[in-house]
Amino acid sequence: MTRIKVCGITNLEDALLALSLGVEAIGFIFSESQRKISVGCARKIIQHLPAWLIRVGVFVDEPAALVEEVYRDLALDLVQLHGHEGEEYVRGLKCKWFKAFKIGTQPNLPEIKSLGRGFFLLDSAVKSEPFDWSIARELKNAGRFFLSGSLNPGNIVEALRLVEPFGVDVCSGVESFPGKKDPEKMKDFVWRIRKWDCQKLNMASSGGDLSRKL
Repeated sequence: MTRIKVCGITNLEDALLALSLGVEAIGFIFSESQRKISVGCARKIIQHLPAWLIRVGVFVDEPAALVEEVYRDLALDLVQLHGHEGEEYVRGLKCKWFKAFKIGTQPNLPEIKSLGRGFFLLDSAVKSEPFDWSIARELKNAGRFFLSGSLNPGNIVEALRLVEPFGVDVCSGVESFPGKKDPEKMKDFVWRIRKWDCQKLNMASSGGDLSRKL
């Protein structure tokens, strides 16, 4: 089953919608962004969420002490490092983390394999544009990853067909405006993924070719 993470959560309504749709994780952005949330607001949202919903804190080149403080304060499950954090930084980090890599035309494969450590996220280096998904396919031997970067209801099935990632991460592609999710877009996005999952499972059990059915 494809894991789904909805990022850029700024309010309880959107968090509860994600919860009702059965997504596995939500993300709170604590660095400069149109979707930045304060620790206090995030805490109020988290108080209304079940423990099984994975809570991810997103940070971009923040001091390690700050990242660790927020991680402990909110009892986050994971920290997503979305900047230029290197080997020395992550080696000393006292929390569970995974690295996001921005992919352009020539990804840094050694860095991804080294810092990715078998579980990472692939984002687009160009804002509002997906990167070449064939690159993501080439990185599958580096470990499990979340596919991100301008995903939306209109392109998610093609992304799943080409990449078959461990999970997907969506933010602006299901928004009404920065910081506010669109309920219909979120429902459509999740529905398309679950439909894909079911079709893939059915085809695998029958020995068929899923690509011919889409």
